[in-house]
Amino acid sequence: MKPQTETALEPLLLNPDGPNVAAIGGGHGQASALEAIQTYAGAISALVTVADNGGSSGRLAELGIPPPGDVRRCLLALTPEPSLWSELFAHRFSGGDVNEHSLGNLILAALADVFGDFPTAVSTAEMMLGALGRVIPVADTPVTLRAVIDGREVTGQDSITKTSGLISELAIEPSDTLANRQALEAVAGADQIVLGPGSLYTSVLSALQVQMLGPAVMGAEAQRVFVLNLVTQDGETLGLDGEDHLRALSRHAGIEGPGVVVAHLGDLDVPAGHDAVTVTPEAAAEHGWRLLLADVADDTADWPAHDPLKLGRVLEQLVTET
Repeated sequence: MKPQTETALEPLLLNPDGPNVAAIGGGHGQASALEAIQTYAGAISALVTVADNGGSSGRLAELGIPPPGDVRRCLLALTPEPSLWSELFAHRFSGGDVNEHSLGNLILAALADVFGDFPTAVSTAEMMLGALGRVIPVADTPVTLRAVIDGREVTGQDSITKTSGLISELAIEPSDTLANRQALEAVAGADQIVLGPGSLYTSVLSALQVQMLGPAVMGAEAQRVFVLNLVTQDGETLGLDGEDHLRALSRHAGIEGPGVVVAHLGDLDVPAGHDAVTVTPEAAAEHGWRLLLADVADDTADWPAHDPLKLGRVLEQLVTET
């Protein structure tokens, strides 16, 4: 069964002459990247991790669908104008059997049940919201993320984010989970591939853990861009600098230069117990990356966050160089 609509919703606000951009990751970081990308792109594909097992997404895992939470965030980030549908997708319950469930997650689960598969559910949600791009789970089924942290094995994305220490190993189960065909096609057809910002291990690297996606990124003709987080993150990257991020990208996903690393330049209010994520041009070059320093921070945010307009200008500048 396929969804029927009276009118095809076209991405009218994208630049028809803009580049084809694929963004890989998950969570709030990927949503920020998508808001930046739609300021200059002609086509957008959001490739989303399927390892989230916390909150509403984790409770819906027994339905056998990929976790809908990060998919929902991407859909909302790509929705150009507020609407009743966007309000419904963003609504979160605060009591009863549906306490802490996002209505958007439940709608995606219901659409998957109605149409029989999750990709059709997502494409239907894109039409409902008028999204300016495609949202593609990196695999058709959910995976479990496993990490070795300070020598101890920790299972599950939610637990990993809450466990402080050095992550020496990262893997998914089933380990032979294949990348979604649409995700591979999006990478192959991209002019620019944007990795991050977002949780380094549980969003960016967990997305790249599925079979064939990392090699596809390395084999693509697209420009590779890695947007560094502004500050270190509890439970994942405390004590790591920008070069450590590049090492992790290479070790756990096989992603190396050539490419461009975008790091913040300018004042930043760094929360206590955290550090700004920085890297030198020399250290980036040792891993095959070129460093671009620019002011990409949101000066009004309560917690360090990227400003979509500033980041969009930087990413647009980069893609016009190729």
